Amino acid sequence: MNQTSKNFNKTGNMVKLGFFCALIGAVSGMVFWLFLFIVNKGTWLIWDLVPDKILNVFWYPVLACTVGGLVIGLFRKKFGDYPEEMMVVFGKLKVTKTYPYRKILIILIAAFLPLIFGSSVGPEAGMVGVIVALCCWAGDNLKFAGSQSEYYSRVGAAVSLSVLFRSPLFGILDVAEGIEDDPEETSGQQEGRIPISRPMKMILYCIAIGAGFGTNWLLNHFLVKVSSGFPSFDSISLRKEDCFLFLLYLICGILLGLFFELSEKLFKKIGEKIPAVLSEVIAGLVLGVITCFLPVIRFSGEEQMGILISDFAKYAPLAMIGIAFLKIVVTNLCIRLGLKGGHFFPLIFSAVCLGYGLSLLFFPGDGSHATFAAAIVAAGTLGVSMKKPLAVSVLLLLCFPLKSLLWIIPAAALAAFAGKLITNKKRSVLR
Repeated sequence: MNQTSKNFNKTGNMVKLGFFCALIGAVSGMVFWLFLFIVNKGTWLIWDLVPDKILNVFWYPVLACTVGGLVIGLFRKKFGDYPEEMMVVFGKLKVTKTYPYRKILIILIAAFLPLIFGSSVGPEAGMVGVIVALCCWAGDNLKFAGSQSEYYSRVGAAVSLSVLFRSPLFGILDVAEGIEDDPEETSGQQEGRIPISRPMKMILYCIAIGAGFGTNWLLNHFLVKVSSGFPSFDSISLRKEDCFLFLLYLICGILLGLFFELSEKLFKKIGEKIPAVLSEVIAGLVLGVITCFLPVIRFSGEEQMGILISDFAKYAPLAMIGIAFLKIVVTNLCIRLGLKGGHFFPLIFSAVCLGYGLSLLFFPGDGSHATFAAAIVAAGTLGVSMKKPLAVSVLLLLCFPLKSLLWIIPAAALAAFAGKLITNKKRSVLR
């Protein structure tokens, strides 16, 4: 085959890859919109219609969450432990080269139930599993997609996270850079696999994410608007003395991130000792009792953030600090005892609560400083948890002003360094 024919075939393959990535993006955007639409309807039914029209009593959250825990527990016992965390999904994909796409409906329902029953989790875990499963189905049933199914799965996951958090670069940085490339994929030595350079990969990711955003926008604009993402914070205009608190806020954010990891391990051990169904019922009961008195703990924290931004000065500083840690405890309780979902939204909400609470101790009622404090604490919390400073910075840009990146980037980098240092010390101690 001469050089011209090789170049022609290579161009044709890249066009096919681009088209298929665009299709993945469009389907991901549509699935995400449909999922949130159904979640919104289910949430309205359980938390608006029933308590307003049928059972308007103080203890209704206890009933709703406990019944929800029972339903989720029975479903989980019969159909399996879904939805799975994103890294678990990709771990299975890397080992088995596939994901159980015949269980897509089960994964969807498993992701749907905790959200409508008020679990303190986000939707990202279920969405990534569903999109990866769809991509694996394409790999097994479409001839062209077969050799690239693992790569398409990563593209689909990037689109899901990007559309969910309304941050195009977050999906690329968290998925594309967060997961090691398969050497065979980059070298093109595996039979039937098309070699893809890094610049071309970035182009394909951008095509997929653009298609995902476009499809999601069209559905929101012409059909029904579904909410997603945190509201925007006020602009930052700092005094010199405000910046001296940078280190304090960063340390508090790192401590909150470490508290998240510690409580996660604790509830994981507890969850392993309690049988299915009983663990979900316990989680629902505890969630219901707590949210009878503190409704702000319920759900992912997305809608509650808007209230927090406008009314933060009305709250006592220690109350907000306490809510930050309680939210993390309840989130890990839900995830590890069976009311499963993602942790990004609750973690950001907790960090913002802590930042606002700390700011009220030093500059009560100062909205600009409160935004600064919340941004630094959030960067520290996510930085030590994710250990990906660029992904953290891009993620936080969805709600904080662009100017805050001057502080968020170094805070996330320092927190990520601290997180890696602590992890390495733990490994050396275990050895």
